[in-house]
Amino acid sequence: MGTGMDGWMDGGMDGRTDVRRSRCVRGAGLVPLLSGGLGAVRCRPVLGGRGGGWGRSGLCPPGGAGAAAMAESGAPAGGDKTPRLQVRPRRPPLPPAAPFPWCPLPPVPPSPGSPVDAALSVLQDRVLAGMRWGRLQEPLGFVKVLEWLFAIFAFGACGSFSGESGATVKCSGESKEMSAISVQFGYPFRLYQVPFEMPECDGESEPRTLHLVGDFSAPAEFFVTLGVFSFLYTMAALVLYLRFHSLYADIKKLPFTDFCVTVCFAFFWLVAAAAWGKGLSDVKAATRPSSLIAAMSVCQGQDVVCNAGATPAMGLANISVLFGFINFLLWAGNCWFVFKETTWHTQAEPHGDSAAEQGAIDKQ
Repeated sequence: MGTGMDGWMDGGMDGRTDVRRSRCVRGAGLVPLLSGGLGAVRCRPVLGGRGGGWGRSGLCPPGGAGAAAMAESGAPAGGDKTPRLQVRPRRPPLPPAAPFPWCPLPPVPPSPGSPVDAALSVLQDRVLAGMRWGRLQEPLGFVKVLEWLFAIFAFGACGSFSGESGATVKCSGESKEMSAISVQFGYPFRLYQVPFEMPECDGESEPRTLHLVGDFSAPAEFFVTLGVFSFLYTMAALVLYLRFHSLYADIKKLPFTDFCVTVCFAFFWLVAAAAWGKGLSDVKAATRPSSLIAAMSVCQGQDVVCNAGATPAMGLANISVLFGFINFLLWAGNCWFVFKETTWHTQAEPHGDSAAEQGAIDKQ
């Protein structure tokens, strides 16, 4: 505190006094005041400065090491009556509350998240707040969830199918080795584009390139496309049921449209499952090893032995057909629950109630 004094005195020749200012006075917004020539040096706050007040600044203390040094340097000899300058603060300072009391640091508030995160959280709260999850326990919402799942199973099982068929050809003679033929096929089942090599037993000709027979892409692609559209429609319907349930109840055209679309999907699933089932049976017939042997002319020779090789596993394709018929049952059964939401069902209920009441009155 002594080193931070805003003024000090140094005695000189002929009684002159040099009054200097300290740098802390400027930082605190205070200036020294020399009153009365050889009078007292005082500090006053400057308007607009950073000091603000004596109680917080802690500058110009009444005592300390600086004051003692000032008294020793400017004090006259013993018995000397020469007046001397004295530093008199207006008010006694309070002990500083901080290392830099004239510039207190405000508490740092916790940094909030980015504006994008805040906007996403608000949007999420608004969307989830209006969800009516109880409709999933009703038949209308529960069946839609089943339709959504089995649509994924149907087009996923059919679209990801791949199989392998094969045969072996052994030509006559001891020097001839056995040749293995492997044919791989899959969705979209354009078998006429699947090549395989047929060996020649004469030893001079190169292997010939043959192709499988048949094109069964139409039923397979229709089945997968219907599954994708069913998946998308059920998602949109679930959003409408859960989030915008009031619109579904107020706008009478929405239940009617939902009923018509449900009937169409039920009919399409029946056609697609039946067509894909027939197409799958044709794929099995065209890709079995016996069909490969029958298509190769080299196997028609007397000295050539052709045997069946790998048999394709058609389990996943069979499951896809099963999922197709399950989707038909789900969509056909859901027609009744959607019909109950239309105006046709709501208009028919009062007539039935009135007829029952009229019958009860007649019995009485």
